[in-house]
Amino acid sequence: MAKLESLGIKRLEGIHYYVHDLERSRQFYTGKLDFAETWRSDPDLEKTGRQKSACFSAGNINVVCSSPVGEGGRAARFLSKHPDGVGTLIFEVEDVEKTFRLLEERGGTPIEDIQTFKDDGGTLRQFSITTPFGDCTFRFREHRGYKGLFPGAIPYQGGGKNKFGFQEIDHVTSNFQTMKPMLLWLEHVLGFEQLWKVDFHTSDVDPARTTGSGLKSIVMWDPASNVKFANNEPSRPFFKSSQINIFNEELRGDGVQHVALTVEDIVSAVRALRGNGVSFMPTPGTYYEMLPDRIAHSGIKKIDEDLSILKDLEILVDGDHFHAYMLQIFLKESSGLYGDLKAGPFFYEIIQRKGDRGFGAGNFRALFESIERDQRDRGLI
Repeated sequence: MAKLESLGIKRLEGIHYYVHDLERSRQFYTGKLDFAETWRSDPDLEKTGRQKSACFSAGNINVVCSSPVGEGGRAARFLSKHPDGVGTLIFEVEDVEKTFRLLEERGGTPIEDIQTFKDDGGTLRQFSITTPFGDCTFRFREHRGYKGLFPGAIPYQGGGKNKFGFQEIDHVTSNFQTMKPMLLWLEHVLGFEQLWKVDFHTSDVDPARTTGSGLKSIVMWDPASNVKFANNEPSRPFFKSSQINIFNEELRGDGVQHVALTVEDIVSAVRALRGNGVSFMPTPGTYYEMLPDRIAHSGIKKIDEDLSILKDLEILVDGDHFHAYMLQIFLKESSGLYGDLKAGPFFYEIIQRKGDRGFGAGNFRALFESIERDQRDRGLI
């Protein structure tokens, strides 16, 4: 297939997250992660949209959380079918008319025509489209000197510098019962290319096991903007007990499993986050017993960090080029953080890239086995 013309995506600027309890989200983002609450919805927007919203920001990351106000709004419709979850991904583009035209030509499905908002600084233009994964839509926005947020959004407080050093969204990972439709849509409609893939089963280290998580994962990306989507599907044996399948059953459909956020210094960030009461998925001690050999034989050869500190903080390491690697860790699923199944299976990853642009094939196993243990503790498998 010939390379498609770029949509002109500049970045993934944020996510729209539908939640049952907006105040609980406010306490998490501002109290635990030190995000600034940058705007709130005004009464008119809440009346017309039938949802109450707030935006939490850090670095170049924006998380809009909305909860229903009565029936009939988008938040109420989403949450009538799902637990808390990501309902929209928001992209900044160079030329919204070009993006709209290309998507229509390639078979994309716009939800509305381009909307235009104006103030004394300029214009904000946007539109949304449907996607092949669950009830999550994509919104494309072009900022042309627009000073405000958008009609109905009231500025709440300044952004400031996040004390944990959050920077931007590195990638989005989504789970599917079958991911091929999403891969084809990303390639033929959005013009993304394949970047990375892995295929394994957690039980292959012990063939006598009677359960495990089968995984196929393919990462698609837009080279111009570096926007990346990791896409997972379960594989046999034990398809039904795979944590990918369990996620889909908990979410009641395909959708976003986690969003990875970059930080300046993951060691200091994780240490401070743990001190602030943030809970992470546990990493087995055996991971760190094998880590020195993995580093020595992976091509990385050496890392800057003290392994004993990484073990203490349960930070994962992976890579395959000389002194190019990444460090990552995963927060607990929202349902585990809050002790509430309505909070859903979504979680965040924290990542620091030190020259490596991969996705940690070795770390996938540690993550999946950690999720398996958590699901087993909760009686799901």
